Amino acid sequence: MIGLETVTALMAKHGLAVVAPIAVLEGPIVTVIAAWLASQNLFSLWSVVVTVIVADLVGDMGLYALGRWGLHRLPKRWRDKFGLNRARLVSTGRHFQNKGVRTLLFGKWTHSAGGPVLVAAGVARMNIWVFMFTNLLATVPKSLIFAGLGYELGSYYGRIDSWITRISLILLGAILVALAIWYFRRRSRKG
Repeated sequence: MIGLETVTALMAKHGLAVVAPIAVLEGPIVTVIAAWLASQNLFSLWSVVVTVIVADLVGDMGLYALGRWGLHRLPKRWRDKFGLNRARLVSTGRHFQNKGVRTLLFGKWTHSAGGPVLVAAGVARMNIWVFMFTNLLATVPKSLIFAGLGYELGSYYGRIDSWITRISLILLGAILVALAIWYFRRRSRKG
């Protein structure tokens, strides 16, 4: 990603037309910066909130589409390498049918697990309306929190970006440790 100072300057100069596409790719820090610019009377705060929510949902839909309609485009050997055989796909489909809403909320709120979870929802062919409604429910409070943070403390956006990165890495590490523990316990029960 380009530097935060450059992003800030672009958003200040070109407005929400720049915020939207950048927010699709990197929502939290863009929300913080845009809300800070709103506190400087460059934007309406509510326009920022609506823009970042719509941008986040567009990005989510893109990842869902990648999983749902992009899987068959992968060569079979790559699908096999990723463990995407028929049995795994059926299992993933069942998981998202039974626990899809919880899984999406977890992915959206941990930030670090979001991308893979959204792609997996597409691979599982989760109902698109349930997918979009769940993402909307998860995105609204998350966007409001980052907008509030930006409005009040946005001048510290460099530090805030560092905090977001650290927290995301810590959560990713915790998720990987939990998955490893689950995997080894499962293997020991079978063996």
